[in-house]
Amino acid sequence: MKKQIEHSVTQAVEAIEQLASPEGVQFIETCARWLADCFERDKKVLIAGNGGSLCDASHFAEELTGFFRSHRRALPALALNDPGHLTCVANDVGFEHVFARAIEAHGLPGDLFIGLTTSGNSANIISAFKRAKELGLKTIAFLGKGGGKLKEVADLELCIEGFTSSDRIQEAHMTAIHIAIEMMERRLFDVS
Repeated sequence: MKKQIEHSVTQAVEAIEQLASPEGVQFIETCARWLADCFERDKKVLIAGNGGSLCDASHFAEELTGFFRSHRRALPALALNDPGHLTCVANDVGFEHVFARAIEAHGLPGDLFIGLTTSGNSANIISAFKRAKELGLKTIAFLGKGGGKLKEVADLELCIEGFTSSDRIQEAHMTAIHIAIEMMERRLFDVS
């Protein structure tokens, strides 16, 4: 078991090391800047994902509405995870529409939509990006496994490559999210 643990730790490090590439650093820098710009313009962030990625979306939103590293004003962010909405829309028109419908309800031009999907092939996330673009939202995708159908669809994307399972991809996504929030706070609130 020790060798298996060491192998898994090595894989986790390899996934996160992708964030140190020039593309990874540029993504995080741009993501942080877009978050700051969004909040400076009194706009909001909408975030969606499925399964573990929806949990990551909730975590992302909580870091913005609550506190991250410093006490500062609450920032307008919403994880699209309301069970009543999800089950209503899924039942009435299909699960592929749950996030697009939420974006239609909450999104305004200039808001920021962030979609997390390790495959890039989730029909409901694809529909969400399409609706967000139609409504004039800026878009950011956190992807893996080559990016799938969402490759090059978002205005900004990060794709964690080389892993067939979602766990390593999600770990790298969460690290990128935390660093982007850290950099956004430094810019908006002059914290170190």
